[in-house]
Amino acid sequence: MYNDILVPTDGSGGMKRVTEHALSLAELCEATVHVLYVVDETAYASIPEGTRERVREALEGDGDSATKAIAERAVNRGIDVTREVRWGDPAVAIIAYVVENDIDMIVMGTRGKTGFERYLLGSVAEKVVRVSPVPVVTVHAGDRGALLTELEELVGM
Repeated sequence: MYNDILVPTDGSGGMKRVTEHALSLAELCEATVHVLYVVDETAYASIPEGTRERVREALEGDGDSATKAIAERAVNRGIDVTREVRWGDPAVAIIAYVVENDIDMIVMGTRGKTGFERYLLGSVAEKVVRVSPVPVVTVHAGDRGALLTELEELVGM
């Protein structure tokens, strides 16, 4: 049913939980895992011209490291994997990758931002969920303790 699973990554520590879910699903389905890192071009555009090449190399290096870490975990579990670094709007790039590569499912992290912060910054996961042509599994990538504290505040515990 799921032959190709996409794992978009931002390289953060919370990706370990996301990766574990994705790799477990890939094992169950005997699927290939695609790991994607998207460098947000809007942030890059504000960098002064003289330092852009150094920053570009650093950002691509970050993407290479982030995708490599997940790919190594997949290979260690006997899962086929491909990885890629792209530039652009993260949500748009994720959906484009899904369409271009016939992805069957996305497994991605969410930080669980709420309220004003979410509306101000937007949420890549939320945008992807809204427009994705395939199922999206979201895994909370934040600190579990902070999540419980926030939940308690929301419900008045």
